[in-house]
Amino acid sequence: MAFSELLDQVGSVGRFQVLQTVALVVPIMWLTTHNMIENFSAAEPSHRCWLPLLDNGTAQTTVPGALDPEALLAVSIPPGPNQGPHQCRRFRQPQWQLLDPNATATNWSETATEPCLDGWVYDHGTFTSTIVTQWDLVCDSRALKPMSQSIYLTGMLVGAAVCGHASDRSGRRLVLTWSYLQMAVPGTVAAFAPALPVYCLFRFLLAFAVAGVMMNTATLMMEWTSAQARPLAMTMNSLGFSFGHVLMAAVAYGVRDWALLQLVVSIPFFLCFAYSWWLAESARWLLITGRLERGLQELRRVAAINGKRAVGDTLTKEVLHSAMREELSSGQAPASLSTLLRTPGLRLRTYVCTLCWFAFGFTFYGLALDLQALGSNVFLLQVLLGVVDFPAKTGTLLLLRRLGRRPSQAASLVLAGLCILANMLVPREMGALRSALAVLGLGGVGAAFTCVTIYSGELFPTVLRMTAVGLGQMASRAGGILAPLIRLLGIYSPSLPLLVYGVVPVLSGLAALLLPETQSLPLPDTIEDVQKQTAKKVARSIPEHWVLKSTQL
Repeated sequence: MAFSELLDQVGSVGRFQVLQTVALVVPIMWLTTHNMIENFSAAEPSHRCWLPLLDNGTAQTTVPGALDPEALLAVSIPPGPNQGPHQCRRFRQPQWQLLDPNATATNWSETATEPCLDGWVYDHGTFTSTIVTQWDLVCDSRALKPMSQSIYLTGMLVGAAVCGHASDRSGRRLVLTWSYLQMAVPGTVAAFAPALPVYCLFRFLLAFAVAGVMMNTATLMMEWTSAQARPLAMTMNSLGFSFGHVLMAAVAYGVRDWALLQLVVSIPFFLCFAYSWWLAESARWLLITGRLERGLQELRRVAAINGKRAVGDTLTKEVLHSAMREELSSGQAPASLSTLLRTPGLRLRTYVCTLCWFAFGFTFYGLALDLQALGSNVFLLQVLLGVVDFPAKTGTLLLLRRLGRRPSQAASLVLAGLCILANMLVPREMGALRSALAVLGLGGVGAAFTCVTIYSGELFPTVLRMTAVGLGQMASRAGGILAPLIRLLGIYSPSLPLLVYGVVPVLSGLAALLLPETQSLPLPDTIEDVQKQTAKKVARSIPEHWVLKSTQL
C-alpha cells in the first residue's frame, strides 16, 4: 500500500484532482441523458386509427351535411376502456345511427370493428416525433418499445462484463477514451436509423460503452485521491447523475423531435473523446502491473500540475521500485474473475457487493415505475428524479464520514426497502402520502448508489478492482432488466410487486453488515493486502487474555 505515500508526495488533493473531477463528471451528466432519453424519445402520445372521413380530404366531400370532427369521430371509432376514442380499433363502416342523441355505442360488437389497417393519427402537442410515432409502436406492436429498452440494458450488462476485465488488463484511461468514442458514433448514427432493429443495434453498442464510462470514471477518481478525499470525489461523481436528470429534462423540453434529441445528447461525446487524451492513466494501476516508466511519467506530471515539480523530479524508477517492492512482487500475478470467487478473503466481499449492486438496480427501476403516479408531466417528473438525489447524496457524504461505509450502505438500502413496503399499507386514495414515501425511497436508492460505488472500490485490490466493479455493474443491470417483469405479479395481487421490491433491498442491506469496514484505510493494491486486512481484523477480535494464555503455553 506504499502508493498512498507516493500519492501524498505528488498531491492527493490539488489542482490536478479538481481538473480531473470536472473533466470526468461532465461526461457523466451527458451519459445520464442517454439512460433516460427514452422517457421522451420513446414517449407514447395519444393516438387513434387513421380515418378516411376525418383524415382524407377527398372522402370528407362525401359526408352528408356539415358534421363537425367530434361527430365524425363518434361514428367512426368505438369508445375505448377510458371512455375516450379507442386507440386500436375503428368501425368497419360509419355508424350514422350514433348521431341520434338517444343512441349509444357502449355495447359495440367486436365483429363490427377492425384494427387500424391504414395506420394511426398521433397527438403531436407535446412531442413532434418519437420512435413510437416513427415506427408505430402501438397496439399490437406496443411490446416492441419495452423490448428496445431491455436491449439497451442488456448492452450495459455486456459492457460491464467486458470493460471491467479490459480495464484491469489494458488500463483505465484507454478503455475510457474508447468508450467516449463508442458513445459518440453509435449514438449519432442511431438518430438516422431507418428501422427499429437498426436503432436497437446502435443503442446496444451505445449502452455497451456507457458501462465502460461509468466504471472507469469512478475508478480513475478513486485511484487518484487519498482516503480522506475519496468520499467527496465519489460523491461528486454520483451527483453527476443527479445533474444529468435535470439536464435531460431541460434538453428534452427544448428539443421535441426524437432524432434531433438523440443527436444533441450524442455529439458532446466527440468533445469528450478529444480531451480525454489529456487525462492521466491510473499510476497506481501502472505501477502494480509493472509499467514503472509510464507510472513515473504520470506521477511527475501530476506533481507539476499540483505545484510540486521539485518533488516529482526526485522520483526515479529506483525509488518507485524500492517503495513498492512488495506490491510489485505479487501484483503481477494473473488475476481473473475466478480469483474473486476462489480467494477466501475476497469471496464473501464479492457475493455481498454483487447483491448490493443488484438491489440498487432492481429497486431503482421498481421505484421509477411507481413514480409514474406522481403526475403526467414527464418533464417535471424527470426533474424530480434529479432534485431528490441532491440532498440524499450530499447527506450520504456526511454519513460516510461519521458512521462509516458499512452502516451507511446497510441503512440506505433498508430505508429504500421500508419505504416501498410501507406503501403496501397506504390506500391508493392517499396519493400525497404514497408520493412522499416514493420520493423518500428514491432518496434512499440515491444514497445506496453513492455508498456502493465507494465501498466496492475500497473492498477490492487494484489488480481486480475493475473486474469486481464490472461484476457489480452486471448485477445492477440484471436487476434493472428484471424489475419491470416483477410488475406482472400484480395480476395475482396488487401488493405483490411492492412486496418483492421492498424485501430485496432490506435483505441486501442486512447482508451488507457482513462486510468489513474500510473507512480511512488505504486502497488495497494486491490480494495479499486484502488478506492482511482480514488477518488484522481477526487478530483484533481475539481477546487479549487468550493471546497471553497461548503465549504462556
